[in-house]
Amino acid sequence: MPFWKKENPILGRINGCLRLVISVQLLVFSLHQTQKINMENFTNETIDTTNLPKYEEVAFTSLHPNYKKVVLLNVSVFSVIAIIGFSALVFFNKGEFTQTNILTLGSALLVVIALVFFFSLLSFRKKGFAFRNHDVLYRSGIIATSTMVIPYNRIQHVALHEGLVSRYFGLAKIEIFTAGGHSSDIEIPGIAKAQAEDIKQLLMGKIQKQL
Repeated sequence: MPFWKKENPILGRINGCLRLVISVQLLVFSLHQTQKINMENFTNETIDTTNLPKYEEVAFTSLHPNYKKVVLLNVSVFSVIAIIGFSALVFFNKGEFTQTNILTLGSALLVVIALVFFFSLLSFRKKGFAFRNHDVLYRSGIIATSTMVIPYNRIQHVALHEGLVSRYFGLAKIEIFTAGGHSSDIEIPGIAKAQAEDIKQLLMGKIQKQL
């Protein structure tokens, strides 16, 4: 074979390096052009905050009326336990309490129980929930009202829980867990069992669509 047709390993390596350099330059040029086009199409216009949708205008669904009975029953059990505890304290320490002290402490206990009843009923009236196309809302509070909004794409798990008293009245609680949370982010009590099952299926379907 003539010497000019023999393959020179050094020239082959040089040609390979040149091809690599050209390929890298073409790639950098292509990325630069893409970035340039994206920057030309980039917009950052001011948002008119006066026309934003307001979650306050959402029609919230109130809790089931039977849940008020659950609340009152739970408070009643607490009240009975508190009264029994106070009576036992007075009975086993008769010599340490005067009649005035007993009347004062008893009156204070009754005031506390009345306040617990009042705020429990107020909390029941303020609670509500709503499911929109892209998120779930839950409203709660006693004096101040807070509303939690969770997009469906953040929900990872949904659980349905039935307490002993709630089960007697045919009610259930929906627990919604989001990414990174060990405890439920939203707990919606006082929902009819059939409706709670439907809500759970709805949320599970939303989760499956995100996967």
